Amino acid sequence: MSARRTIARAATVSGVGLHLGRPCRLSFEPAPPGRGIVFRRADLPGSPDTLAHASVAELAERRTQLGTGETAFHTVEHVLAAVAGSGVDDVMITMDSAEPPILDGSSRPFVAALHAAGVVEHGGVVEYLRLRKPLRMVDGDSTYEAQPADALELDVRIDFPHPMVGVQRGSWKITPETFAHELAGARTFGFMREVEALRTKGLIQGATTANVVALDDQGVVDNSLRWPDEFVRHKAMDFVGDLALAGKRVLARITATRPSHRGTVLLVREMLAQSRREAQVLGIEEIMKVLPHRYPFLLVDRVLELEEKRIVGVKNVTINEPFFQGHFPGHPIMPGVLIVEAMAQVGGMLLMGTVEDPDTKVVYFMSLDNVKFRKPVRPGDQLRFELEMMQVRGKICRMKGLAKVDGDVVCEAEFAAMVRDR
Repeated sequence: MSARRTIARAATVSGVGLHLGRPCRLSFEPAPPGRGIVFRRADLPGSPDTLAHASVAELAERRTQLGTGETAFHTVEHVLAAVAGSGVDDVMITMDSAEPPILDGSSRPFVAALHAAGVVEHGGVVEYLRLRKPLRMVDGDSTYEAQPADALELDVRIDFPHPMVGVQRGSWKITPETFAHELAGARTFGFMREVEALRTKGLIQGATTANVVALDDQGVVDNSLRWPDEFVRHKAMDFVGDLALAGKRVLARITATRPSHRGTVLLVREMLAQSRREAQVLGIEEIMKVLPHRYPFLLVDRVLELEEKRIVGVKNVTINEPFFQGHFPGHPIMPGVLIVEAMAQVGGMLLMGTVEDPDTKVVYFMSLDNVKFRKPVRPGDQLRFELEMMQVRGKICRMKGLAKVDGDVVCEAEFAAMVRDR
């Protein structure tokens, strides 16, 4: 387990923003362990902070944006790439404008500033976002395929109808060293034919041929390439920055075809959702901390998935269940009311996850609707309960649930429940 990293002292860069065209002074400052990557607006009253995270990222055009309105941070991908690519976990990024300076169009000046400030370990444990199973996502023209891995490995492919770009592909295993030497210096690029339309939308107000690799029909305007494949390297650099919105170091092998800021934000959200689903597997010890039920009436053995409005739990039915002694002796069938009770207990786990101080609360079920029994449940079956929260009003919620055995629905019902003080 690696120690988290920050910077030893502050470092500052200044310049004009790419899209808004406003001057900005940006300072990297040390942050305590566990703080994460935080942006601060020094030009606004109270100097509001925003954590760099996919949950607050807007699906904006041509840039990565955090937050909305006057407190938003625009075009932060190059700064994020420098921080994540340099292996920095905790840093405060203070700006006196809404958009970082574009500088030379790459993240190299930001990497240089971080290195001048001194990247140091400062305690705490690095958090990783690991994939447990493959993930595929498509957003418009962008396609992503992510595989479990012990490092961050990127395979990026782009395709632009221009003789100097065309189809380009590159693969990199991302470390601070490879990022600094292979990707950080790759500059943003654009096409002269798009300038008028983008400026009409209020974009690229600060763009010049000194901070953007501009392409006309003949080639690069007033500049030259740093690599023949600088275009795909820049897309990979942006990719590293957008992956930083996981709030953790990403460990995965990702193949991206025509990646976009929007698509990568959605990819990060899906990776985080997968991680939450896996992390929320609860055993009987955790269940007993939440539910007040005990033998012989605790009817949930395990929670497999727990999301904000959805839960999946299981009950293993054995011949040793106490109710089989008196219910249809010689022909053991699980009582339907206990199937519903087990489903309700799983729903109670979901509802208790939405309240503060669950140890002081209890769930009372108020009504059952549309209860249907489809098939009998016998010893040796495993009941899988899938419940979804349909509506929440104050302390009352409505849920819909299915009980399945081997994929077949054996029972379904709708519940209304209330959270009360114990």
